[in-house]
Amino acid sequence: MSMKNKPIINEKSSYKVARFLEKNNLHKKDFAQMIGVTLSYVYNLIDEAIPFSSRTTTLERIATVMDICPEDFIEYQIPQDPPVYNENLEFLKDFIKAKNLSTLDFLRLFERKKRLHLVDVLRGAKPLQIDYCELKNIAKVLDMSNEDLFKLYKSRLKEFLQEGGFNVEKNKGLFDAMMYAAQKHLAELDK
Repeated sequence: MSMKNKPIINEKSSYKVARFLEKNNLHKKDFAQMIGVTLSYVYNLIDEAIPFSSRTTTLERIATVMDICPEDFIEYQIPQDPPVYNENLEFLKDFIKAKNLSTLDFLRLFERKKRLHLVDVLRGAKPLQIDYCELKNIAKVLDMSNEDLFKLYKSRLKEFLQEGGFNVEKNKGLFDAMMYAAQKHLAELDK
């Protein structure tokens, strides 16, 4: 039978998750923390004691950790609003890819309590941190240069200010002065 005529078989979502956990030697407890559910919920999903989640947030978190599209789960209902492109998030994802890290490998580099937040950042549900120290922790894990870190910080701060009603174009001089002072201050701290 040729590949063209081969029927497409949808793998059960519960089996897909179980196989992922086994393949990546990921404990169900760690997985539960990454997707924001209880350990018993993960066991019940995998054992099919309950129907596989159709909750968008949960499915998107699972898909993010697994590095797959949420649409790979038959239970996923595509949201009406398309995801908004975010250059800062894409910059971060590109760095993760450039380091040849899967999302799971990236998440494992952080303490457990930070992983769920990072999953939500990577799926575009929460904004990237604006706190420079938090961004620096991410940069350290990715071995990002100080220049790239500052570029990310500047872009994220600009995005934050614009969302708050700050017109960067009309206040270009002020924004540039703020960034110059910030860069100078950070350079002093790195000495």
